Amino acid sequence: MELIDTHCHLTFDQLADDVEQVIDRSIAAGVTSWLTVGTDPQQNQMAVEFAGKFENMYAAVGIHPHDAKDVTAETITGLKALAQNQNVVAIGETGLDFHYNFSKQPDQRRVFAAQLKLAAQLNLPVIIHSRNAFDETMDVLQQHGSDVRKVVFHCFSGTPEQARRVLDSGYYISFTGVVTFKNAEKTRQAAKLVPLDKLMLETDCPYMSPEPMRKQKVNEPALMVHTAKFLAELKEMALADFAEAVTAATKTFFGLP
Repeated sequence: MELIDTHCHLTFDQLADDVEQVIDRSIAAGVTSWLTVGTDPQQNQMAVEFAGKFENMYAAVGIHPHDAKDVTAETITGLKALAQNQNVVAIGETGLDFHYNFSKQPDQRRVFAAQLKLAAQLNLPVIIHSRNAFDETMDVLQQHGSDVRKVVFHCFSGTPEQARRVLDSGYYISFTGVVTFKNAEKTRQAAKLVPLDKLMLETDCPYMSPEPMRKQKVNEPALMVHTAKFLAELKEMALADFAEAVTAATKTFFGLP
């Protein structure tokens, strides 16, 4: 079985110091490739370094909406230079977070739009973070993302109606262990709608360990197999067939070998 963790933060403190062992456990579990995702200039640089060091690891570089308040034109210029590294396969994560509002909403919109423009220039797909801002995220994508090649809504926890809007726009949807949580029925109903050629899997580690591993405080790629098993059952498929399909969709989206 071959699975790809399409969104992990292996550069975060909870995982970075033990990353070789994290990777070994992941491979043993059947999760054999990883996309480690940047959130700010420092994390972006580390993600690119990790992708250059470990086989079957790739990087995405972007500015998280939490950090939009600190972004200047020079920040975007530096992001563009880093995004041209051969191991970078996407821009992100970027988007809007109106739950915490650590950055003012106009700053979030400005930085999101700038990254969509950059992704179009570099012909890279975009990884979207959207929390308590679904309609606003779709608005920015419609205004500034028409030239972006591919878009995925990461860590999707929305409704079936929102999933349908995402799919009707031609975008992909990625699920974390949240879909296994007892209180996530709307997300499970959304997952049933997503065709296999538009569905991807992720951990978003070190956060949100899936059931039945919720007590493991630091999530890691090895645990993604529980999310895969859960969704395969939800789709009434054999795990091997489900894994093959979502891995193929992931490789198509990110242009992986």
